[in-house]
Amino acid sequence: MLEKKCLPAIYTLFAIYIPSFIFNFFSVQPYKINEDELDAVLKESEIGSQSVSQPPTLPSIAAHSQKLSHRDKSEHELEKEIDVEEILVLEKDDPHVFRTLLTGLPSPTSNVWSLITALTNVTLVAMATDLVFRGPLLYPSNDLAFARVGYVSESSAKILVRESNLTQLPIYVSYRIAESRRSVTSGLKPIDDGWKSAGGIYWLSNETDYTSVIQMSSLRPDTRYQYMISSSRHTGSFRTAPQAGQSPHQNDGKFTFLTSSCIKPHFPYNPLSHPLSIPGFRDLAKWIPKLHAQFMLFLGDFIYVDVPVRFGTDVESYRREYRQVYSSPDWPLVSKQLPWIHVLDDHEIANDWDKNTTGVYQVAVDPWEHYHTSVNPPEVREGASYFSFTQGPATFFLLDTRRYRTPEFEAPSNSSEKSMLGSEQLHDLIHWLRSPEPAGVRWKIIASSIPFTKNWRFGSQDTWGGYLAERQVLLEAMWDVGLRGGVGTVVLSGDRHEFAATAFPPPTGGRWPLSATVHEFSTSPLSQFYLPVRTYEQRDEEDVCIKYVPDGNSKFGAIEITSPEASDQSVLEFKLFVDGEMAWSNLVTTPPDMAGGSRGKDALWG
Repeated sequence: MLEKKCLPAIYTLFAIYIPSFIFNFFSVQPYKINEDELDAVLKESEIGSQSVSQPPTLPSIAAHSQKLSHRDKSEHELEKEIDVEEILVLEKDDPHVFRTLLTGLPSPTSNVWSLITALTNVTLVAMATDLVFRGPLLYPSNDLAFARVGYVSESSAKILVRESNLTQLPIYVSYRIAESRRSVTSGLKPIDDGWKSAGGIYWLSNETDYTSVIQMSSLRPDTRYQYMISSSRHTGSFRTAPQAGQSPHQNDGKFTFLTSSCIKPHFPYNPLSHPLSIPGFRDLAKWIPKLHAQFMLFLGDFIYVDVPVRFGTDVESYRREYRQVYSSPDWPLVSKQLPWIHVLDDHEIANDWDKNTTGVYQVAVDPWEHYHTSVNPPEVREGASYFSFTQGPATFFLLDTRRYRTPEFEAPSNSSEKSMLGSEQLHDLIHWLRSPEPAGVRWKIIASSIPFTKNWRFGSQDTWGGYLAERQVLLEAMWDVGLRGGVGTVVLSGDRHEFAATAFPPPTGGRWPLSATVHEFSTSPLSQFYLPVRTYEQRDEEDVCIKYVPDGNSKFGAIEITSPEASDQSVLEFKLFVDGEMAWSNLVTTPPDMAGGSRGKDALWG
């Protein structure tokens, strides 16, 4: 992965940079040559022969010497001499501030700017180190004590409790109705709002990372409850679900839930913030009281165990990641009044995981099971890691797109040999799609951790775009739901750090009406980076782009379902929130609940 290579590259380049900077700092010249003049003078001088020959004093050779002397005197030599003079006019160099800051090289004349550029690079490396290491090393969160609400049905609720201080045992959980003594749900009869015991926790150990689950039962439907944990005095509230097929009594009859995915503490990075801060939680928190949501359907990547670096492949490394999210100072803001249910994705295991239950899978799912599966909705079958439940006007199927899939690149995208879900999960999903729903249940909601559309062109092999044959089987089963009429199908997904709404209309001229069109809303991240490049593109009429919103470090969706008594159709409104503000909304209606062919249904629906 790119993230694994970045940090070693940073430290390697920094190790080269420091000695290079020191060498350049002491060797760079503060002056530049403004003018350079070169003068050359040629001088000639005559040299006589006497200067080079004297007559000998011995008589035997005197006559000969006199002749030589006479000859040399008649010969002269010229000596040429060149005088070269270079004149340099020096001028103090500019500080080159921009170049110094951009390249990190010392300024030729300013020690101040040299120091600033060096400190800038040192600071950037220190900030990268702080981002990567401060949280994991200084905040392992071993002493985490908290409680949260998981799945809430019309008559029960699951609460996860963690307490590492065993002297607090036993731990008791109490609850009470948190509504007026005469409420609509009680038929305006007096209700008992006294505290009741939900049971106790008498044993905790490292086997479950000191977590346990308390389940409340025999609750009233569509009623707000308050709960309290004796050890930490933690308190919170939740609303039980309306009965299947019924609309809530509160919130103007709107059945509302939230969806998003992808969380990484301390991102976007702020050196002054807490290393476990999650800014996206604060964006979400201010809307919770206004939206009156039943629950958060979180679609995976609750942790990023391998980003930016992996600190280990043991159980403790994975457990620490979960504890750090739950230890975030921002976590209570989004959990005190909002239950959370979860879907598994790759970063809870390893990036683009397609290796089934081999490798690190068993280690990775240990904390996933203790912190999430234990308080999730019911499993579809014993031992499965996918879930299903029904609340009010909607029924839900939460997929596992990691545990059962065949490898991404084992075969072409359109190969029937490839499977995202595995045979059992595929069978269970199609059976769920084909099953009739109770009166008043108007929507089938499929939760997929990865996008259903093939319009994402980057990393599409990891999405349903890499498993097109199985996707087509599911699309036809979804269109069959619309053909029967009265119930619509919507896919919710995440993973891409962008938002896109996509429609999947049935092929023209087929047996399915246009009203059977399936819609997908893919929303992420809740608190992470967004991609600076555009990766979503429609290239055919099979996957039709409705809306594409790539920018924003924090995105979540609110789904509001209304079923007017005077109408045969139910309305689903999707609201997109980006960086704390509502950015877009879209309405989808259920197919007409009527007999007949596709043309007649389209005439009514259109």
